[in-house]
Amino acid sequence: MSEMPSRVELRPLTLSDQDEFCSLVRASTELHQPWMQLPATAEEFQAWMRRFDDGANLGFLIRIKETGAAAGMVNINSIIRGRYQGASLGYAAFAPSAGRGYITEGLRLTLRHAFTDLRLHRLEANIQPGNKASLAVAERLGFRCEGLSPAYLYIDGAWRDHERWSITAPEPWTSDPSLPAI
Repeated sequence: MSEMPSRVELRPLTLSDQDEFCSLVRASTELHQPWMQLPATAEEFQAWMRRFDDGANLGFLIRIKETGAAAGMVNINSIIRGRYQGASLGYAAFAPSAGRGYITEGLRLTLRHAFTDLRLHRLEANIQPGNKASLAVAERLGFRCEGLSPAYLYIDGAWRDHERWSITAPEPWTSDPSLPAI
C-alpha cells in the first residue's frame, strides 16, 4: 500500500519565526499545560533558540503545505553519536490546527529525516502518562512503551513522571560514520 502524500512539510525553525511561534504558543496555552512549556515571548524565544547553536538539538516547524501555517513544532534533542546513534523527540501541536493529524504527518517526516538523512538509529519520546493525545500519536507512529521514568522532567513547577517510548530505524539502516566498527 503506498503512502498518501503528506499535507505538511518540515521547515527548520529560525529566528524569523519568532512572532508567529510565540503567538501560536500563547494561543495554545490550554492545550500545552501542564504537559510542556514553550517560549511565549521574544526574550524566551531568543534564549530557547540558542539550544540549536551547536547542532546537538534541531528544531522544526510543521507547516501545512496548502496554507503555509505552522501546525506544530518538533525538536530532535540531545543527538548522541558513537555507539548510541540516538536522540529524543519533543513535539507539540498549535491549537488553531490541533486534532487534524498534522502532527502525526509531521512526525512521520521527522522520523524519515532522522533515520535517513541524519542516520540516527533510535528515537525516544518521553510523555507524561496523562497526555493522552501525545501518547496516541506515539502509538500511531509505531513507538514502543519501554517503561516509566519517575520525576523525569521539571515542567510547570514540578518534577513530572514520563513514560518512555522509543522507535528504531527500519532495516536496512545505513549507519553514520561515527558508529564504531567494532
